[in-house]
Amino acid sequence: MELIAKLFGVFLQIGCFSIGGGYAVISLIQNQIVGKYGWLTEKTFGDIITISQMTPGPLAVNASTFAGFQLAGVWGAAAATAGCVAGGIVLSLLLYVFFKKKGNSFYMTHLLKGLKAASTGLILSAAGTILLLTFWGSSDIGQLSLSGIEIRSVALFVSALLLPRIIVPLFTKGKVKGLGPVALMLLTGAAGFFLYH
Repeated sequence: MELIAKLFGVFLQIGCFSIGGGYAVISLIQNQIVGKYGWLTEKTFGDIITISQMTPGPLAVNASTFAGFQLAGVWGAAAATAGCVAGGIVLSLLLYVFFKKKGNSFYMTHLLKGLKAASTGLILSAAGTILLLTFWGSSDIGQLSLSGIEIRSVALFVSALLLPRIIVPLFTKGKVKGLGPVALMLLTGAAGFFLYH
């Protein structure tokens, strides 16, 4: 029961400070559940992020549900999800009231500019974390080396970058303008299955 209460509290904090949306919150979740509490390994965290991106719904909610389930089963999933959502709801209501009163003020305009810059930094940090976890299996820069890079992951990454807008139109002589995200996920998922199996 103590772990379930702790999960609720940690994800309540994450929900309150997840400014910038799904990708911006990845670093915060990683900092808490991998770094601070050591509840999950980096590999498991990377798997959770991958699953969260593929399932419908907000990334932060999906990640909290999966992390909670990994740690404490159904009750852990419920507690983590409730904490994540409750924080966002309370903060959104408070911000709504504040915006309604001070929406066009000098201070609010500058506050929003600062929050945009911070959320952009958090999103780029999350992209770096996902890239490191994908290519090296670790986001600890001190442990990285060229010999440890996962070549198959790099090949899939490059394919995912080039297939949609360059390779498919080139090979279909322009008849197909590009490859949609669902088709791309299915193709790279199948390729990953065969490459890693």
